[in-house]
Amino acid sequence: MPVSQSSIPTILAVDDSRVMQGLVQQALGKEYRVLVADNAVDALSTIYHEAVSVLLLDVAMPGIDGLELCRTVRSIPQFQNLPIIMLTARDGAFDKVQGRLAGASEYLTKPFDAQKLSEVVGQVLQLQ
Repeated sequence: MPVSQSSIPTILAVDDSRVMQGLVQQALGKEYRVLVADNAVDALSTIYHEAVSVLLLDVAMPGIDGLELCRTVRSIPQFQNLPIIMLTARDGAFDKVQGRLAGASEYLTKPFDAQKLSEVVGQVLQLQ
């Protein structure tokens, strides 16, 4: 019996790098429906129009960065419990604290290990 699209969790990866979007799709595409956005405005539009299960955010993006997008999403009542994983090249302790303060559920650094990303996504989905 085929699995319906609606029963597969949807991951939204927000990153301005097409290469990184492709790597995330490659790492998670077999298990999840992966959508991509390259800016905060498109990401907000997507979470309003799609049943997104997990949000992956890069910190360094032009315009509204990932931390600001994370704070914005957390301020919207229906998305307060949406798991948000920061996926960024910024790996300092201060960066990780900033991510947590912005409302991130998890903080992973690039380059990422595909297996680790898949494990963390699975873990945050189980907590929902």
